[in-house]
Amino acid sequence: QVQLVESGGGLVQAGGSLRLSCAVSGRTSSIYLMGWFRQAPGKEREFVAAITWFGGSTYYGDSVKGRFTISRDGAKNTVALQMNSLKPEDTAVYYCAARSRPVVYSDSYSRPSEYDSWGPGTQVTVSS
Repeated sequence: QVQLVESGGGLVQAGGSLRLSCAVSGRTSSIYLMGWFRQAPGKEREFVAAITWFGGSTYYGDSVKGRFTISRDGAKNTVALQMNSLKPEDTAVYYCAARSRPVVYSDSYSRPSEYDSWGPGTQVTVSS
């Protein structure tokens, strides 16, 4: 079992930056994939970014490409999401997620249902 806790959310002006962190504990050796998702009020959970735990391959949602960067620190068991050039539409609760099974589909990284463990989320608010 894997436990996840996000941190680093807050209020920032448009154009600013924030760095989210996800602390990973438990059976980290079972992790294949880590992802960040976000959910705004009244909207579905949206894929933001993902990274393979061992290979370090990265994937991004179209709305954040070129602005957000996902990274992981295997020694510290953390996954970070560096968010630059933030926009009001980036406002949402951001969730960290882990998949502890081999990836089956080529787009598994973007599907919330493909992840096994979730953190409680951290609020990001971008003011205009």
